[in-house]
Amino acid sequence: MLIDNYLPSYDVNEIHTISIDADSRQVYRTLRSFDLNNSFPVRFLSLIRSLPAILRHPTNPHRNKLGTTFESLQKSGFILLADNPPEEFVLGLVGKFWTPSGSIQKMSAGEFSAFNSPGYTKAIWNFCLRKLPDGRTLLSTETRVTCTDDVSKKKSMRYWFFVRPFSGLIRKEALRIIQHDAEQQPSLVAENFP
Repeated sequence: MLIDNYLPSYDVNEIHTISIDADSRQVYRTLRSFDLNNSFPVRFLSLIRSLPAILRHPTNPHRNKLGTTFESLQKSGFILLADNPPEEFVLGLVGKFWTPSGSIQKMSAGEFSAFNSPGYTKAIWNFCLRKLPDGRTLLSTETRVTCTDDVSKKKSMRYWFFVRPFSGLIRKEALRIIQHDAEQQPSLVAENFP
């Protein structure tokens, strides 16, 4: 898997899967256009996470707002590290997630791999698609997190203890929305991808 090229060892990880009654090309296309704003729990959790930034910068309420679409995830700091349609793509993020602002670091995919400044956490999030024998698609998402030093690891692990259930809820909601949207689309007829 491509995710192994970017974070083969990690401090924590979480995996979620769902079976989708659609071709992998259709699921992949849905993935790239998903919108988590359709989920009340995700909107609520996004608002909670963004609240410190909104209170600090009331004239710019979108500052440090979390992304809920593929495009807005990248605007909020996620980096597209790898893309192999229609099988997998990997997003990365570097920051101090336990702080109110998150201290998200803007960088390129190459900089992500080499980044090792003390005091930060590196996170990656992939979506992996596998064709099933019956024509359905198994969609999985994995989140991996590693810390650049012991101090950030202690802070990150305390933060992760409280955030993990909500992070998992967001991943499950993403999979549910993608399943629903992919299964509602007409089947792709053309053989060319995308």
